[in-house]
Amino acid sequence: MNKRLIIIANRLPVTVSKREGKIHYHPSAGGLATGLGAFYREKKGVWLGWPGLASEKIRGLEESIASYLKELDCSPVFLNQRQIENFYYGFSNKTLWPLFHYFVHYTLFENRMWESYKRVNRLYCEAALEVATEEDVIWVHDYQLLLLPAMLRERLPKATIGFFLHIPFPSFEIFRLLPWREEILEGLLGADLVGFHTYDYVRHFLSSVRRILGYDHSLGLITTRNRLVKVDTFPIGIDFLKFARAAELPEVKNEIHRLRRRIGDRRVILSVDRLDYTKGVAERLDAYELFLEKNPQYRDKVILVMVAVPSRTKVDHYIHLKRQVDEHIGRINGRFGTLGWSPILYLYRSVPFPTLSALYNLADVALVTPLRDGMNLVAKEYIASKRDNLGVLILSEMAGAAREMGEALLVNPYNVGEVAQTIKAALEMDKEEQRERNIRLKERLRRYDVRRWAGEFLDRVNSVRALQEEMEEKNLRGILLRRFLEDYSRAHRALILLDYDGTLTTFTDRPEKAFPDNEVKNILKGLTAIPTNRVVLISGRKKENLDRWFGDLGMDLVAEHGVWLKESDHPWELIEPLKQDWKEAIRPIMEVYADRTPGAFIEEKEFSLVWHYRKAEPELGVTRARELKDALLNITENFNLTILEGSKVIEVKPANINKGMAAMRWITNMGPWDFIMAVGDDWTDEDLFEALPQEAYSIKVGFGLSKAKFNMDSPHRVRGLLKEMIKVKTEKGRSEP
Repeated sequence: MNKRLIIIANRLPVTVSKREGKIHYHPSAGGLATGLGAFYREKKGVWLGWPGLASEKIRGLEESIASYLKELDCSPVFLNQRQIENFYYGFSNKTLWPLFHYFVHYTLFENRMWESYKRVNRLYCEAALEVATEEDVIWVHDYQLLLLPAMLRERLPKATIGFFLHIPFPSFEIFRLLPWREEILEGLLGADLVGFHTYDYVRHFLSSVRRILGYDHSLGLITTRNRLVKVDTFPIGIDFLKFARAAELPEVKNEIHRLRRRIGDRRVILSVDRLDYTKGVAERLDAYELFLEKNPQYRDKVILVMVAVPSRTKVDHYIHLKRQVDEHIGRINGRFGTLGWSPILYLYRSVPFPTLSALYNLADVALVTPLRDGMNLVAKEYIASKRDNLGVLILSEMAGAAREMGEALLVNPYNVGEVAQTIKAALEMDKEEQRERNIRLKERLRRYDVRRWAGEFLDRVNSVRALQEEMEEKNLRGILLRRFLEDYSRAHRALILLDYDGTLTTFTDRPEKAFPDNEVKNILKGLTAIPTNRVVLISGRKKENLDRWFGDLGMDLVAEHGVWLKESDHPWELIEPLKQDWKEAIRPIMEVYADRTPGAFIEEKEFSLVWHYRKAEPELGVTRARELKDALLNITENFNLTILEGSKVIEVKPANINKGMAAMRWITNMGPWDFIMAVGDDWTDEDLFEALPQEAYSIKVGFGLSKAKFNMDSPHRVRGLLKEMIKVKTEKGRSEP
């Protein structure tokens, strides 16, 4: 069954304006509205967003506007002037926009704007709940709505939610400056799928999630407290055929002839951008000025057509930029111009599609050199528009498009000299080379257009939901939980095998801090007191810790992942005779890697060595752990040792000693049992799960690949389950004569 698509973006694809007291409707500018406009209608969907006017200007007309927009499958979110100032012009464009584009010196951190940002995201959420259900696919777009996925998840827990960021996601070192970084990341992780234009942005996001929230990932799958979230790359395309066929339109042909008469036979260099400090307009003008200075033979032979679309005209930095660009263009035209030639034709306005298409067709060179850009569709539109495949694209390596348009001439936009030289090289490139480059570029753009981009994103979000549902089927709750408790309540001999760290308690920076609280002790005491139960705590901890914490509870204990065993009232015993002489060969290697990894340290147990890196910088810790494992492999084989990878630890211990082997003492030697359960959270527990008989209940804490039959999302829920087990047996005991 095709699900309905709900698109939520800051702006609607239709903009409402008011002139002379009358309401007017016209298509919104921008790649998103253009690209997805037809797509969502085909899905019989709804587009939710702001219509473009403050609510004060349309007071009393909201109902009629909403009714008109409904006919266009649009649902408006009305914002007042104060919200627009603080949410849009404020936090979105004075905090997030500059920070995410690496303009830290332009970034404002004001709590007033942050509070408004939260309120408006909540307003979008409430508006979405009026049109969306859990049966829909909800696709949230861009930096203005970073909190919305989690808000929607809270209200529609079963909904399919995707999020796509159309601007760069910055490196951790930049993102960490944001005072509200945790809330932003948690907001995004409310989605099932988070999409970015390039792998760089994916990498930066995953790094921030790991370092700030502590969630690890595997191949872009993040395991949060209770869900799996996929992070992936989807470079947005354009409406290829629209641009490829535009030159055949009569209005475009007329524009080409009109512009050619004005420009003459001069070579055309084209620049099309919003007037934004991230676009590198000033640096581009510097490069063009240097080109004219160093290449006098091109004076009066070329013209730079610069289209600068007004943007955020109320923001101070943009007002200053406009003044700077105007003065710069005036200086260049004054310095090099003649009576019959101005080096720059400056259009400070949005141009209609026929004019834009005509400029793309006329341009010998497209100069697309942003200082930082999420993608940049101008580069793609220019190539798609070239009927004869002639023309050269000069593209900033800082634009997302550079990752997939390697045939363009890539430049560092800050290197003015390089850009000036590249302009000359582009003008002098022979036609055959131009065609070869552009044919390859064009074919790629034709294959991966905006429809394929949207289709692939939606296919991926549905596949993530299918994976989540598969994991949900293993979640021990509802009918599965009732069946579990029924089986347990009937048991005359129940074996309960429990891990400690990550299962009964959360992890801490240092192992010695994770001592059990009163709740854990009371639960274990209650389980052990039930005559039909045999409770075994199987941990990687030292036996001294387990004795001190649990020795008086009457339960059985297993220490160091199976090295030491202890039945309740008996002394500790080794599972088999073991040696310790291997430590002298292993310890120096671990010490080297601990010294090279700030925050890492070594824990020595009686028959194992553990290298901890929970306190280390996450990515460095993971890298060093891999290096350490590689360094240890040959030595451990010679000593008949094994390397265990736990949660942020590398442990070396005697081979063939593991939790599964230890558990067999109870499973086989002390059976038969009519109920067996085992709970654990990491790879060290997989041996235990594998050793269990087919009918046993194996439960992994957290989500991810496991041999366990069932999942629970947290130690908190494990404690709840154990309390339920105590309650079931207690009530059964009361009811029996």
